[in-house]
Formats: sequence, structure tokens, C-alpha cells
Amino acid sequence: MSTYRFKRIFIVVMDSVGIGEAPDAAKFNDEGADTLGHIAEHMNGLHMPNMAKLGLSNIREIKGIPKANQPLAHFGKMQESSNGKDTMTGHWEIMGLNIQEPFLTFPEGFPSELIEKIEEITGRKVIGNKVASGTEILKELGQEHVESGAIIVYTSADSVLQIAAHENVVPIDELYDICKKVRELTMDPKYMVGRIIARPFIGEKGNWQRTANRHDYAIKPFGRTVMNELADAQLDSIAIGKISDIYDGEGITQSMRTTSNDDGMDKLLESINMDFTGISFLNLVDFDANFGHRRDPEGYGKALEAFDEQLANVLEQIADDDLLIITADHGNDPTHHGTDHTREFVPLLVYHKGLEVGKNLSIRQTFADLGATVADNFSVKMPAYGISFLNEI
Repeated sequence: MSTYRFKRIFIVVMDSVGIGEAPDAAKFNDEGADTLGHIAEHMNGLHMPNMAKLGLSNIREIKGIPKANQPLAHFGKMQESSNGKDTMTGHWEIMGLNIQEPFLTFPEGFPSELIEKIEEITGRKVIGNKVASGTEILKELGQEHVESGAIIVYTSADSVLQIAAHENVVPIDELYDICKKVRELTMDPKYMVGRIIARPFIGEKGNWQRTANRHDYAIKPFGRTVMNELADAQLDSIAIGKISDIYDGEGITQSMRTTSNDDGMDKLLESINMDFTGISFLNLVDFDANFGHRRDPEGYGKALEAFDEQLANVLEQIADDDLLIITADHGNDPTHHGTDHTREFVPLLVYHKGLEVGKNLSIRQTFADLGATVADNFSVKMPAYGISFLNEI
């Protein structure tokens, strides 16, 4: 029998699944943003029976999702206290940090002097250098890249510098090496981007396909996270999906890569069947990358319904001394202007099998309450930010 209240905590981050504008949304030009609400309206109601039973519509009513009379999970929502709305800021805050200096974005493309430095250290010309979706920029520049060997550099509304290259033109190892060199270059405060992303692709003109060999090169967290404390205490932090990239491996004891949301849920089930003490931490990136940024509410809605269907297996298989926490890292309302993330509350659902009726955990003032709860459960050093809700659940 475990000496901890919960032997294992499973954290599922539904990347970008916000639940309504945050009080400071206007500061981020995000008034009216409502990822879940607007998707549900677009779909004329979402069909998510498992999330309904847990109490998603008890947080606030979502069209098509009935409010549970006796929710199976504790429910609430969390407000981001850091100054940002990007993936890294949200995740770092979940694990106990507070980021007040936001990462830089480059809506007009990167400065010419940075592009020149990239060309110099890589020995390849750069094409692109603008805000673009990954699929669109391949349509536009894929053939030129194949013919010239120049690398495609682009960004988004997020703090990222992405480098696309055909695997037969720039071998994977070379692309990864390029990204590592660019990561070093962009540690200069004037270029400070959150992530350098290798975006390999294959195929031919008219049929370019991005591969699963994507790799993110992130900045290390600006302080110790709860995962560092777990690892130092010889406890497990299993990272699934892009979690290891987001934290640059800090505090991660085992990493499992994923190719999709479906694969992520399969890997989560794999971790449920493993014997460990600590956390299993999953990010489901498709919501954000495939549907939020591409402003596709229909695809987003279907992905949410698919997630809900797979959730049934998770709820069935977790053990009596397991805890499941479902949340998000920011919003990305696919009906909102632009292609950027949106400053929103995120849902909080907390489930374990000994729970009779879920109660309202209200509005948590920081995502770090989640990390504080993890630290509290495993009796490791508490983060500087966040208030544990362990005694409330």
C-alpha cells in the first residue's frame, strides 16, 4: 500500500481547450474568446458523455453537454497568473512557476540580422521568414526548398521559430543540428523565442506530408519545477507527448513520444499499466496545432468528441489509489480573430474512484495550484506559487 494519499497522479493537458475569457483577456486582445463554448455552438452541441459525467458543464454550461446532478469529479477552473498565453508559460505555471517576462513573438518575421546569422552557421540559405501555417508554407515553398536546398523558416502567433525541410534534402540529423545551433543563437534576449521546432516533411509537390520526426528545442524553465522535486525524491515523472520538450527534459524521468491525440491516449493507457510512484503527464497537442491555430471549429469539435470516447478506457482502468486531473494550458478559440492562442480560464476536473460526489473547487487563482497539489501529495518541497487543493478532494 502506498504511503501517499495517491500513489500515481495522471495529468492530462488538453492543449488549448479554454473555457471562456479570463478577467484580463482585454490586455491580450482576447475579449469574447471562448474555445469550448464557441466550438459547442458551432457544432450545435458537443457529444461528450464521459466529460459530462465528470462535471464539465458544472464548471459552466456547454451546449450539448448536460450538467451532472452528481458529478463524478471535483470541478472548477483555473486562471493564469503568468504574463502570457503560450504553451510553455502555461505548462511551466502548472508545475509551480510564475512567468512575468513574456516570450517574444515576431509577427513581421525575424530580424534580417538573425536570418543572416542562421545562414552563416548552417551553410544554407533561408526562405520564408514570415508568419504562416505549416501546411500552407509547404504548398508555397516546398518545391523551391527541394530544388535549392534552402531551409524554410517561419513562425506563428506563438513564440516559435520553425524550420521545415524535406527529409531527403536535409537529413534528420542535420535538421536537428541546425535547430540546436539556432537555439543557441536565439538565447540572445533580443531574439528570445520559446521554442525552435524542427518540422521535417516528405512527399512531392502537391502532396507534401509532415512526418512524426518533429522535435522541439525549448528554453529550460526559469526555475525548479515540481517535477525537479519529484525526480530528486526518486519519484517518477513520466512525460507523454511534447511534455519533455516543453520542460527541456528538466525533472523528467521517462519520456514517451506521440504522433497524435489518439496515440497520446494510448500511451496514457500504457502508463496506467506500468508500476510507478509519481506522475504521468500528457499533452494532447492536436487540439491546438491541428484545429485551434487553423481556425477549424468543426475539426476541433470532432477531436474533443474522440477524446471523450477514449476517456472511457482511462476512467475504467485507473486504480483505487490513482488521481486523474484533466485541464488545459491556455485557450485557442477557433472562431476568434487571427490564429493566436486566447487568454482564457482552463477547466479543472479532478477524479478518483473513492469520490462519492464531486464538489466545486471554484476559481483557482493560478495554474500552479495543480503543481502545489502534486507536491503536497508526494511530500516534496512546495513550489513558491500555488495553493494545494489536496485536502479539498
